Amino acid sequence: YFIIFAYVPMYGVQIAFKDYNTGLGIWGSPWVGLKHFQNFISMRQFYNVLGNTLLLSFYSLLVGFPLPIILAIFLNEMRSLKYKKVIQTVTYAPHFISTVVMAAMVTLFLSPTAGFINKFIEALGYGPVNFMSKANYFPHIYVWSGVWQHIGWNSIIYVAGLSGIDYNLHEAAMIDGATRLQRIWHINLPGIIPMIVIQLILTMGGMLGSDFEKVLLLQNPSIMETADVLSTYTYRIGIQGGKFSLSSAVGLFGSVVNFILIIITNFICSKLGETSLW
Repeated sequence: YFIIFAYVPMYGVQIAFKDYNTGLGIWGSPWVGLKHFQNFISMRQFYNVLGNTLLLSFYSLLVGFPLPIILAIFLNEMRSLKYKKVIQTVTYAPHFISTVVMAAMVTLFLSPTAGFINKFIEALGYGPVNFMSKANYFPHIYVWSGVWQHIGWNSIIYVAGLSGIDYNLHEAAMIDGATRLQRIWHINLPGIIPMIVIQLILTMGGMLGSDFEKVLLLQNPSIMETADVLSTYTYRIGIQGGKFSLSSAVGLFGSVVNFILIIITNFICSKLGETSLW
């Protein structure tokens, strides 16, 4: 699987360093070195596309990374097994909604005419807001819809980790007079720190890899100022524009940056603690 679908396609990466011509093929196309990388960096869209990608990625990291941990701790502390199962089901279910359906649901929810959010705003005495046509709203829509869809699924690994913590530690802490909050802070969190670190490293390795399908489905011409990211830009100039060499250079640029980020994050984590990927 990995040889066919991961390693063999790497052969085609060389067109980022060539003026690719479909008639000549990959091997026959002339080498041009870093020409396409230089063209991309000199384009006026470069800083906007890169800035949008970094904004969405770091915003998603700041919001979407800690919330599953908080949800897992909340579920672990629940005494009622019945309510715990209900909350788990409700939070896990959106993960299994396809990206196409999810984007359609978000668009419908935010509709200025039929969306329930605007109905609520109108009930408060205000006018409807066309969220999907305002560029400054897009990062919030993208990030918080992602939190809604994946918070439950992403919390599973932490719930499993918390369930494996020795309860004798909690009993000893309770005998010493520790409150529930103190036990969460000094027992539960340290118990899942290795999982948190590994997930953080893996997340940093995809910082320039925004959800292509979701961004593409949610964006429209009026919000391209904040909705155009590396993946959609690559699709537009490569698949739609036929500039295969330039699009490959853009994609390779993002992959190299992600690789550097994962190396740096792993190095920092290994120095601060005992957990790292290698």
